[in-house]
Amino acid sequence: MRKYTFILLLAAINQVNAQCESTDFLSLTPVLDYPYVKEHILTKRTIPYEYVREADVVWSKRVWREIDLREKINHPLYYPFDYHTPSGQYVRNTNCWSLWTIMRHHIMQGELKIFSAYNPYQFDVVDGDQFKYPIAPKAGGNYCNDSIFRNEIFYYLGKLGPEPERPYSTIYGDDSTAIINGVEQFIYPPRDTSWIDSEHIVKYLIKEDWFFDKERSVMDVRIMGIAPVVLKEEIAPNGQKMISGLETKFWIYFPHLRYLLTNYYVYNDKNDAQWMSYDDLFWKRRFSSTVYKESNVFDRSIDSYRTGVDALQESADIIESIRTFEQDVWNF
Repeated sequence: MRKYTFILLLAAINQVNAQCESTDFLSLTPVLDYPYVKEHILTKRTIPYEYVREADVVWSKRVWREIDLREKINHPLYYPFDYHTPSGQYVRNTNCWSLWTIMRHHIMQGELKIFSAYNPYQFDVVDGDQFKYPIAPKAGGNYCNDSIFRNEIFYYLGKLGPEPERPYSTIYGDDSTAIINGVEQFIYPPRDTSWIDSEHIVKYLIKEDWFFDKERSVMDVRIMGIAPVVLKEEIAPNGQKMISGLETKFWIYFPHLRYLLTNYYVYNDKNDAQWMSYDDLFWKRRFSSTVYKESNVFDRSIDSYRTGVDALQESADIIESIRTFEQDVWNF
């Protein structure tokens, strides 16, 4: 029995150590992997938003968009892949990270707060895009040293396999039961774990506000939140996996994320010497997206009253209405 308990403890320690990445080796022999020091992005400071007074906002509209990562223009957000090998090793590119890799890294380090997409205490209430349910470690904590945070965050970064149907067998002299708190209980093998990698992210949802600032006489936009979306898998009655829809994992307050995105490159297939940061990509609107919801009295999304081509046309009409308002301001 003691032998079996030691094996379980060793397996748990190895699993945590695989996720808690040590950076001590970086200080051994630093090398320059380029013929020059790259400081175009690494030393760049985040450009602050222009201050806006409420009295100067004469018109505003909130819209929700979805960024489909299958589109070629959105591939810089998607590639390169990071993935886990069957043995549990984490493989990622050292020069260019996908947007999911950046999020995952800083969430586990405790530097980026996420907000649950649903009420953790009432699962049928989905209003996470309002930043109501924060998930964060204790002060100075991260995935490695905060066990409570580790248990909470794993649901948003990975998933557990099904419960084993049978307890451990008594082969090799190991018992299948143990005395826990004075009660004899069955010992089941640990559940399989799988992490969400970049290839599992199919879309990003963004929430943004368009407004006209009369002080500067400009139509401006601010991205307020971003959320990764994965495919939702279920087990069919015949035991095979099936896709049952899409699942929004969590929301991130974008103004906080900007300070991290400033220091990461976006791949440029035209010139390796002129890579821009992820913050520049969103600032310059270098992505393709489709509006799936706007602020309205029914608080409904477009797919609730339009389908197919009609939904795409409704999305285009919403964008055109924003542009039309800006043009009408200059008509006297």
